[in-house]
Amino acid sequence: MEGCRDWVECVQFGFYIPILAAGFPLNMAALWQLFFRVRRWNESTIYLLNLVVNDCLLLLALPFKIMAYHRPWNLGRFSCSLFESFVYVNMYGSILLSVCISVDRYVALHFPFRRLQSKRKAVFICTVVWALLFGFSYPVYDLHRDSSNVSFCFQNFSNRTWTKQWIVVCVECVFWGSTLIMVLCSGHVVKILHDLRKRNPNDAKLRNNKSVKIVLSNLVVFLLCFIPYHIAVLLYFYVKQNNISDVGELRKFVHLSLCVSSVNCLADAVCYYFILKENLQIAQQDARANTLTQHTHLSTAYTVTHTLIHSIHSNTHTYPQHTNSNTH
Repeated sequence: MEGCRDWVECVQFGFYIPILAAGFPLNMAALWQLFFRVRRWNESTIYLLNLVVNDCLLLLALPFKIMAYHRPWNLGRFSCSLFESFVYVNMYGSILLSVCISVDRYVALHFPFRRLQSKRKAVFICTVVWALLFGFSYPVYDLHRDSSNVSFCFQNFSNRTWTKQWIVVCVECVFWGSTLIMVLCSGHVVKILHDLRKRNPNDAKLRNNKSVKIVLSNLVVFLLCFIPYHIAVLLYFYVKQNNISDVGELRKFVHLSLCVSSVNCLADAVCYYFILKENLQIAQQDARANTLTQHTHLSTAYTVTHTLIHSIHSNTHTYPQHTNSNTH
């Protein structure tokens, strides 16, 4: 591999190579766990599978993105647009799927006795997300049309691109709307867990705040990964609209913000770990419960509390079959 042509390329190597080195084995391990160890599919594993597929699109595109920086593109315009679309589909796929998981987690905790979730609904939601992603990715195939730099990819978009205000409006509305939903759902979930902790002070899982840490860390990673890029795009669009010629430093900011957004691919791996771990634990507990059904009688409050904690770790919840309580 040639040396770095500027400091931005060195930073890209520093981000993308570790993401590729860790991302492929993590995603393959997640797929292996999903198809060979998870025996009962539910909402969380459905969202997880879609996250894995979504991250694989980025991992396919990153080697070409590394290769294309300040180097002529010789693989054809269609392949360039295809890999560019993978990068943006991954970004907004991660955003929308993160929102789905956050809402699913909130619903599981706020309405524990209502069957508002199902595998069929999760499949339908993911199908809609993919349709929206690929349906609205078609402008990517026009990024280089009428461009004077037809031999480059992932950069030097045509001037026509920056006259389409609706593209920037759409991506900014999707992101900031998703951010608002994430913040609201995460805040409500933390409040519910705090109330549960007060009502069940002896519960070990509630006492160590593990669930709260998972929720807050997911939110922080989401904000840190995607806010820089959406600020950079907004600034770059403003500069282009006003025909300001000196955009070199701002262009570097856009490239660096894309590097930061790609880190979400590794952050998803943490999500894989917790979801798969909790699903396997729940399966083991169910197996033990089947052999001890005649000898085990748990109180309703204890059962509901632990059900809710499982819903945080794996975005799933089961429903108590015998309860006379009308509170949650």
